Amino acid sequence: MSIERFPIEETHVLFFARAVGDYNPRYTDPTEPGGIVAPPTFVMAGSQFDPDNPLRPKPGEPWFGSGREPSGATRESGGALHAEQSFDYHKPVRPGMVLTTRERDGAEWEKAGRRGGNLKFKERIVEYLEQDTGEPVVTARMVGVVTERPAEPAPSATGGGQ
Repeated sequence: MSIERFPIEETHVLFFARAVGDYNPRYTDPTEPGGIVAPPTFVMAGSQFDPDNPLRPKPGEPWFGSGREPSGATRESGGALHAEQSFDYHKPVRPGMVLTTRERDGAEWEKAGRRGGNLKFKERIVEYLEQDTGEPVVTARMVGVVTERPAEPAPSATGGGQ
């Protein structure tokens, strides 16, 4: 994900808060002390401003997303799974800010799995910066995991008395 311009707007904050079911007035009421702030995971909505985001449909191209009819697009993840995510806030995200991102790879490690062989973990770090000053606002850390092979079926439970 690489975002050149991610404007933070009151309406986007409102819609995001409603979408996640959080009706805290801090996200909607400008008369709250300190004004409106964005909910904790709001910066993930920045993916809508990334023209290369694979989850964003592109006119005339197959899209691997939800829809009424299959699109014909194939999954490119190779079995990658989302394992962990965290956010470090350096200051509140507020309407009127314009953010940009800077990305880098983080740590990589392996762990022995029980049913899918070795698990390979890879960390991706995205820094959300104020566009005008370059000051950090949020640092997001995402960890993905890929299994060595498809997981074997879980052992079936032996139920007595059925």
